[in-house]
Amino acid sequence: MSQHSIRRLLDTWFDFKFRLLAGGIAVGVLSGTVVVLFRFVLEEALKQSLVFYQYQKNHMWLVPVWLAVLVIAGWGTGMLVKKQPGISGSGIPQVKAVLQNRMELTWWKALSAKFVGGAVSIGAGLSLGREGPSIQIGALVAEGFSRLLRKSKTETQILITCGASAGLSAAFNAPIAGVIFALEEVHMNFSPLIMISALTSSLVADFVSKEFFGLTPVFNFSGIGTLPLLNYYHLVLLGILVGVSGILFNKGLYFFQDLYPKISWIPSQARPVVPFILAGVLGLTLPSVLGGGNGLVNQLVSSPYSFSFLLLLLAVKFLFTMVSYGSSAPGGIFLPMLVIGGLIGTLYCQIANGLMGGTPLDESYFLIVAMAGFLTASLKAPITGIILITEMTGSFTNLLPIGIVCLAAYMTAEAFRSLPVYEVLLERFLNGKSTVSKTDSAKVILEIPVHQGSMLDGISIGAFQWPAHCLIVSVKRGAEEIIPSGRLVIHAGDSLVILTSDKQSPIVLEKVRQVAHVSSLA
Repeated sequence: MSQHSIRRLLDTWFDFKFRLLAGGIAVGVLSGTVVVLFRFVLEEALKQSLVFYQYQKNHMWLVPVWLAVLVIAGWGTGMLVKKQPGISGSGIPQVKAVLQNRMELTWWKALSAKFVGGAVSIGAGLSLGREGPSIQIGALVAEGFSRLLRKSKTETQILITCGASAGLSAAFNAPIAGVIFALEEVHMNFSPLIMISALTSSLVADFVSKEFFGLTPVFNFSGIGTLPLLNYYHLVLLGILVGVSGILFNKGLYFFQDLYPKISWIPSQARPVVPFILAGVLGLTLPSVLGGGNGLVNQLVSSPYSFSFLLLLLAVKFLFTMVSYGSSAPGGIFLPMLVIGGLIGTLYCQIANGLMGGTPLDESYFLIVAMAGFLTASLKAPITGIILITEMTGSFTNLLPIGIVCLAAYMTAEAFRSLPVYEVLLERFLNGKSTVSKTDSAKVILEIPVHQGSMLDGISIGAFQWPAHCLIVSVKRGAEEIIPSGRLVIHAGDSLVILTSDKQSPIVLEKVRQVAHVSSLA
């Protein structure tokens, strides 16, 4: 690549901050609007399904007719997934794969298929959440926006991150959690440039969502008490419990993903028929477990259940989620995870109250903190867990107890060497395959932070053997931009701006991240 081309690309990199801000606003409006429409369709479809299930109880002749409809809907969903494999499951692993240049999707085909498939699956009552599809829909809208305006590869990737952030923000009315999740889990880069543009998109999408759905949080909690400091040991015990439970949840997902292919007499396009039929049965017998489950969480607060019924809800919700997600039907696992975590927290509280006597502990309090801990154990993203639950409940008074539970859950997952669920799902989805373009002409810029104690901390650029097709074009040190020489010493806190090719970027990203993040003392 010529010096002139490098200089022109660097000029674009250094001068497009305000263009990214404008792009973030546009992506926030577009992605937020589409996700709000998706959320509205889901909620209305599920609401009408629940009403129809009640109607069937008095008109039993409709049951076989409805089951036939569910079979057709499941088959149609399976055919949609077979034609567009990129829409299966939550969609978050696919967004990560696109950002890592490990796969490509035709954005408008994937967007329309995900919208329809997610609406049918979740609207029919499958135990799947709207957050994963919303994140992928937001990212696909952002990709379409970028391609229509012929944005550079680097700018397109940043705007896709903005779209993912806007999708979660609009799905849960949680703008800060949308930013944190996009940076912590999707983009895996805390660059200020990316953070500001993602924050812009997230706030705009949240405004669009609140304009349509109102200002009330997703979970309706009010009058939640506090936990005396003498009882804080319960938070550590609960954190360990939901940590182990989160590990089992992840293993259950992988098990059911492997189980379906082993049932050879069920073709791949027919796999979603299984959870669709199960949804029809549960709709008549236990409708509380249908859908993502935010209604069930509100019911746990307003109408406390007996211990035995809570156990039944937990077992059925857990298995129904496994069956639903393992079938590859479009839908996420965030909401089901929160519900399962909340059920575990409520059960723990009832056990503690039965053993302790005296002043009873508040079930709603333990429900909230357990949701955050369970999410943290599965995702291994504690900041996302803390901020998401805080925003979804509208309560900022429980940050300390939520933080304690999340820390205990995270360390439990660490002790068992559990991997983040979306990292594993990404590798299982790709399974050694790559659908990226073979062209090597597009150039991209990566920005990778250097962590304290990593192998790069304290050495000069010329003293390290960098990967092939990797050019260090700038080092960001605070507010200073340094054009590097071989003698420049890298320090913790620096951000390396690396120029590479589109095709080589996954390899360069993985190798440089490994030495920039991992402690040399490990």
